[in-house]
Amino acid sequence: MLTFAPEARFPAERRRTLVTTTNIRTWLLSDLAPESTAAHHAPAHTAPWWQVMCLTGVDYFSTLGYQPGIAFLAAGVLSPLATLVLIALTLAGALPVYRRIAALSPHGQGSISLLEQLLPRWRGKALVLILLGFAATDFVITITLSAADATEHIIHNPFSPNWLDHPIWLTLMLLSALGAVFLKGFKEAIGLAVVIVIGYLALNAVVLAVELWAVLHHPEYLANWRTALFATHGNPVMMVAVALFLFPKLALGLSGFETGVAVMPLVRGEAGETEAAPQGRIRNTGRLLTTAALMMSVLLFASSVATTLNIPASAFAEGGEARGRALAYLAHRDLGHIFGTAYDVLTIAILWFAGASAMAGLLTLIPKYLPRYGMAPDWVRATRPLVLIILLVTCVVTLIFDANVEAQGGAYATGVLVLMTSAALATTIHARKHHGAVWGFGAITLVFAYTTVVNMVERPDGLKIASFFILTIIASSLTSRVLRSTELRIKHVNFDEKAGAWLASLTAPTVRVIANRPDKGVEAEYAAKWREARSSHHIESLNNVLFLEVQPGDASEFVDDVLDVQGVQIGPYHVLRCKSPAVPNAIAALLLHVRDATGRVPHAYFGWTEGNPIAYLLKFMAFGEGDTAPVTREVLRQIEPDPHWRPRIHLG
Repeated sequence: MLTFAPEARFPAERRRTLVTTTNIRTWLLSDLAPESTAAHHAPAHTAPWWQVMCLTGVDYFSTLGYQPGIAFLAAGVLSPLATLVLIALTLAGALPVYRRIAALSPHGQGSISLLEQLLPRWRGKALVLILLGFAATDFVITITLSAADATEHIIHNPFSPNWLDHPIWLTLMLLSALGAVFLKGFKEAIGLAVVIVIGYLALNAVVLAVELWAVLHHPEYLANWRTALFATHGNPVMMVAVALFLFPKLALGLSGFETGVAVMPLVRGEAGETEAAPQGRIRNTGRLLTTAALMMSVLLFASSVATTLNIPASAFAEGGEARGRALAYLAHRDLGHIFGTAYDVLTIAILWFAGASAMAGLLTLIPKYLPRYGMAPDWVRATRPLVLIILLVTCVVTLIFDANVEAQGGAYATGVLVLMTSAALATTIHARKHHGAVWGFGAITLVFAYTTVVNMVERPDGLKIASFFILTIIASSLTSRVLRSTELRIKHVNFDEKAGAWLASLTAPTVRVIANRPDKGVEAEYAAKWREARSSHHIESLNNVLFLEVQPGDASEFVDDVLDVQGVQIGPYHVLRCKSPAVPNAIAALLLHVRDATGRVPHAYFGWTEGNPIAYLLKFMAFGEGDTAPVTREVLRQIEPDPHWRPRIHLG
């Protein structure tokens, strides 16, 4: 078998390398690795599942910084009951869905990648682009909301100087610091996450224990709450109905599950297991997800009871001391400013780390899909340019929402709920194809879909932001797809034994390749093509002639690493057959292979294509074929600037 790699062009002295023209460009693209190294590999370092849980916990557990206050503003005295609805959906809906997602994507692909596999061709790609818009909303708002809530904890701390009381500017400074860290180079540190999460949860446990003890020793707190509850909502049936209706506003408490699946490669499995069958990793990730969900359920309910019964409603008003920091307010009021300041410091740390985790998620998610689809420039795989773009977007979002925590809650919930709905949909489709629990996962999907729609109707900010991201992604993707359409996408060309033998036996000074559109594959078809070539191009002998047929593959795929070429003998004709998403790009790669293997520049022969060139361009973009000859020549022109060594294209 003959193998060809475009990185090793003939002759050797003409191999070209990318030369950067400025120091800034060199710095920005310094971590741009070859695509071959971007494929999945098992991480060199793994950790016990409970330590990795702390890494996901910076996103999940950090919502305690703002969730209790948002829950009270949404549900008032009904907050504990509405939180019970949230807990029920967490344990009976989100948890089983993501345990199933973990089993189906043990390398951290997540629900988006699973849907891409379940829905082939352009349907899957289109859905991925839409979900990327919502995922970008989720991660971007995670960064901005976490920074805004960290700002609230800073400016309301009694030891903070008055000159810090500028929420927008302080939030922008926190975002800039986060961006600066990533520009310098940031790697997630599980050890740091463990320290932050354990310390944060310990202080929360102290605060909640003190507040619940106060409730037990002051029966009037519970009596006053019950009186207010019945006065506001009448009877238990109405309370349950309102709690169900208000649930979408509390959906922030569901965040963290997608991150839990994304970090699966870091979870240590069992000794001796392989990447192909990481059953131990899957089981340990199930423990991670279950433990995190149970812990968060207890903390959410306890915090909703503590804040609803122990904080006056006036403290949640605009400018109130509990606004955006309900548990911190209780820590300062009931445990003193020293303890409260320690709580603030850890809260700020976990919120900052949640923003860092979201930033890392975006830096992983975008390069994973868009460059592979041809829908982003290759430099998108570099970290620093993406950091600058994300930093700019987060600053704009902060200005739009005035660094207000509650104002961003709807947008955050939209991103979280759409991703959860997509995960539930993926598990439902998979269960249907494999005769699994279709009705159970289908019911969960409907619940998440309903919650998502209600949240979008009541708080459309998230949909507006997601729509902006989706339109931006689609517009830039189509533009990039057009601009990159003439790239040489083939990484390697492999000839089978027969095709390689034909290539080695070519002795004539000119190698001729006749392009033929695949049809029935009978001898008469090639005889007619041969008569046409002899008449149009005055070719005299079959001795140095190879016929070439490229079967169009999945045109939605942009990169095709390997082109496998099969040699087929049909009568006296030598036919090379292969399959590729983009016919012209495959022909160009094969012609370069022939040139480099034989040391002679091949001549390729095409027939004229009748029709509108714009229509053929659109056909090429959608289906990978069209007016093949000019596109093939353009691919060759871009990859080989020297006309002397460029394969010749003939039309006739």
